[in-house]
Amino acid sequence: MADQTTLYLIRHGATPENEKRPRILQGHGVDNALSELGRQQAAQVADYLSSRSIDAVFSSPLRRAVETAETIAVHHSLPVQTIASIHEVDVGRWQGLDWATIQRDFPDDYQRYVDDSETHGYLGGECYRDVLNRIGPAFDALLRQNVGRQIAVVAHTVVNRTWLASLLGIELRRAKELPQDNCCINVVRFRSDEPQLVTLNSALHLS
Repeated sequence: MADQTTLYLIRHGATPENEKRPRILQGHGVDNALSELGRQQAAQVADYLSSRSIDAVFSSPLRRAVETAETIAVHHSLPVQTIASIHEVDVGRWQGLDWATIQRDFPDDYQRYVDDSETHGYLGGECYRDVLNRIGPAFDALLRQNVGRQIAVVAHTVVNRTWLASLLGIELRRAKELPQDNCCINVVRFRSDEPQLVTLNSALHLS
């Protein structure tokens, strides 16, 4: 529609860190490429979006997001445009640790994060309010500057969760309850100055 922006918000494909058990925190400080599984996921989401009339592809500057975005963009003969402010959350001193270790070694800070991650974030890093303040203007600009277009944006778990929570009117401390699988698709439509989430964490295109 000429008066509507359609934004496909995608989480990047899996990395080796995503596949470790127990899961460990990457944050923006770990900048590894996709794993073999992640490349397969990127190919699957790219194939699914190949039938859409994508007009532009944007990405976080981190390698896992850029690699996913490039796999999507090639189907549409488009460049990937990186947006510095939508990089993943800074997890501070917890980078490279799993949640069980964090709970054991930082019990008080862990509990504050669990109780209210909007204002008590990752130790030495960002809270969810910090993330939303950083990414909100970028997403608002994308919606307003691309009216009449369909765009794909590849970002990260916490980035996606905090922005989507704000669209849904959910308290930011509950944003971590929103599922975001690797290479999932969230669809946001912007019309009459109002963004609306119409699809959350769709993964039907993934085998």
